[in-house]
Amino acid sequence: MEKKRCTAIVLAAGSGSRMKSGVAKQYMLLRGKPLIWYALRAVEDSAVIDDCILVTGAEDITCVQEEIVERYAFGKVDRIVAGGRERYDSVYQALKVIKAGDMRMPNRDGYLFIHDGARPFLTEEILRRDYEAVERFRACVTGMPVKDTIKIADKEGYAARTPDRSLVWQIQTPQVFESALIIEAYEKLMQEKDRLAAAGIRITDDAMVVETLMDLPVRLVQGSYENIKITTPEDLAVAEAFLP
Repeated sequence: MEKKRCTAIVLAAGSGSRMKSGVAKQYMLLRGKPLIWYALRAVEDSAVIDDCILVTGAEDITCVQEEIVERYAFGKVDRIVAGGRERYDSVYQALKVIKAGDMRMPNRDGYLFIHDGARPFLTEEILRRDYEAVERFRACVTGMPVKDTIKIADKEGYAARTPDRSLVWQIQTPQVFESALIIEAYEKLMQEKDRLAAAGIRITDDAMVVETLMDLPVRLVQGSYENIKITTPEDLAVAEAFLP
């Protein structure tokens, strides 16, 4: 079967307030390179990914284009678009580009790999496993089984129940979908987000959009325990240790 076109949507529009730094976390240096460099390098070198949309803050677009995309010759970055206030707003801005076909090569019937730019340890093995899964299941997310026992708390702060640890996964990215499927799901989200908010439903990742609005199960695909998201200064120290 011929390989379908795969576009990465790399999200780098967060403020990184928990890093306690004046520099957004995606631009903080890790071994002399901006954190976002590592995800973009994995995309650039991948045989799975064909092109990329980079989502960043509106005020950062020119700098990112010159100091990251052009400086490091990331030729697969097709577009840089401004993100929104929430994660789902940022994803939606990229999806609008896909839907409009406003790229060098349109991708209306391929697959979209949505990845957090603050996860520097994306690998070709993860991308290949995701591609194989999305071909079969239409929607999949990267993750790993949790190592620790998990407690579900009640509103008073007491342990209410303990789920079976073998069934609990820590979700990572990429989260991967058929292009048409995730575009339709997000368009429904934009129409119904006020209703969902009123019902107390908070959308926290792309898989939840599909699960909630498309009534489609999302396949879990093994990632890596090293595929961490850099959120705090401690995470940056762990990332240093992971680098060869």
